[in-house]
Amino acid sequence: MGDASSLGFGHFIAQADIVAKVLLGVLVVMSAISWYLIIYKGISQVVRQGRSRKFLTFFWSATSLEAVQNELTVHGVREPFGHLTAHSLHAQAHHAKFGAAKLEEAGSEQEFLTRTIKKVLDEETTALENGLTMLATIGATAPFVGLFGTVWGVYHALVAIGMSGSGMLDKVAGPVGEALIMTGIGLAVALPAVMGYNWLTRSNRVLTAKLDAFAFELLTFLSMGRALQAGRARTTGTPLAAVN
Repeated sequence: MGDASSLGFGHFIAQADIVAKVLLGVLVVMSAISWYLIIYKGISQVVRQGRSRKFLTFFWSATSLEAVQNELTVHGVREPFGHLTAHSLHAQAHHAKFGAAKLEEAGSEQEFLTRTIKKVLDEETTALENGLTMLATIGATAPFVGLFGTVWGVYHALVAIGMSGSGMLDKVAGPVGEALIMTGIGLAVALPAVMGYNWLTRSNRVLTAKLDAFAFELLTFLSMGRALQAGRARTTGTPLAAVN
């Protein structure tokens, strides 16, 4: 019987058959995809939140809609709130200039603004959720891929016992080690994916709720001309008494 150091991960790779190697390759690819999505979307989320706070601060302190429009024209749209504002301002100006020239523009200005805002909200929600389905899939399936490798390793252990007629450790250590390693790898792939999915989902839900509140205030302001400061209080959570 070889020493314990010969029964490590390298021994598992050397002794694994094509099925075990394919399963290991699948788990490695799943892990790489999940970590890429977690890191990329996590960084994007932090940057998006910082830019959103900056834009909201500018928006509610702007002296006029023209100032907001100029800011968006000069610096472009780099976050959801600016994207929503830019499309809303464009829709209002377009409807005021051309009216209901096409079927999609039918109705009053407020109805056209409402459809435009809803469309932008749907686009932003879709963009935020992009990739999360893959994370959820990896988190849900990786343990079962590892479990399949575990079953395959136990099967090899039983075959080794049957062929040798002995249950000695040196006959089953390799297959049993293969089974345990595949279980561990499956869990190691699944746990970060599940945690990353939960974190990103919650962060997106918070951002979407703030965006919905801002969309309501923006629509009210554009259609009725309500004061920006009142809208700011309801969007940021500042008491109205402190604004007035």
